[in-house]
Amino acid sequence: MTLENCGRKVVVNDAPKAAVGMHPAQTELLLRLGLAGRIAGQAQAKAQALPEDVAPLAANIPMIGGVTPPSREDLLAVKPDFVYSPTTYEFTAEQGFASIEQLEQAGVSVYVANGGCKDRRMTGEVTDLFTDLENIGKIFGVEEAAAGLIAKSRADLDKVAKALADVKKLRVAQVYVDGTTLQTIGAGVEYDILRLAGADNVYTPDQPAFAKFFAATITPESLAAERPDALVFSVYDEKHEAATRKYLTTTFPDMPAVRNDRLIAVSSADVFPGTLGNISIVRRIAERLYPDAF
Repeated sequence: MTLENCGRKVVVNDAPKAAVGMHPAQTELLLRLGLAGRIAGQAQAKAQALPEDVAPLAANIPMIGGVTPPSREDLLAVKPDFVYSPTTYEFTAEQGFASIEQLEQAGVSVYVANGGCKDRRMTGEVTDLFTDLENIGKIFGVEEAAAGLIAKSRADLDKVAKALADVKKLRVAQVYVDGTTLQTIGAGVEYDILRLAGADNVYTPDQPAFAKFFAATITPESLAAERPDALVFSVYDEKHEAATRKYLTTTFPDMPAVRNDRLIAVSSADVFPGTLGNISIVRRIAERLYPDAF
């Protein structure tokens, strides 16, 4: 079969038997489709733990790449026939990763989550996941399982939308803290997650800061001036969450978000494009913003 993905044609002659999930979120999706026996490797497995209910299914699947995407050599060593990635970054040859072209030359089919395509990264939406599920279902011949995940995900989003129908929206900023460097997110699937969670986003795609990239480095003073009612921030482990909370509470003690304890941590894996986590954190964020609606 042949399908369009990130502006190129993906050719899959037979249902893959040796797939690699290039991030735990993609590995999780493959596992939930019942494909554990057809996964040859799980990349970046040490960057984020798999959910407890599917982790045992991956116990015997080789880990490659540690906390970063695997090198070209490590990826090819597991002899994949299909690679499934959240973004195109995982194929940056300058970083020592295998490029899409190199993988295709080796006979490997490559699929990137639609929301992570270079020309879609700025405008990606949570529902891009459904296109990915449809495509992965066709590629592996598990259309029924994929349709089931789509139906459940749509129902989950519909329940949130119904619950939030009459709420007065809070102003919310999404940030990422690395040491003392403060970034805010104003576009891409991350922006759409907040939109679906009922947020009045402080930072939006039409602002100049997000004309070329979905995130922008800002000063603490500029964020303080916005006085958001809540802050959503992504973290990669408990230590990072603790450090981020400390930074936000000490830097912005008078901010409404801090005073009212609306500091909402989400897993960095759940904001990656094309992941089931995109669906689940919409509800988790909405429940923190509007607890009386649920």
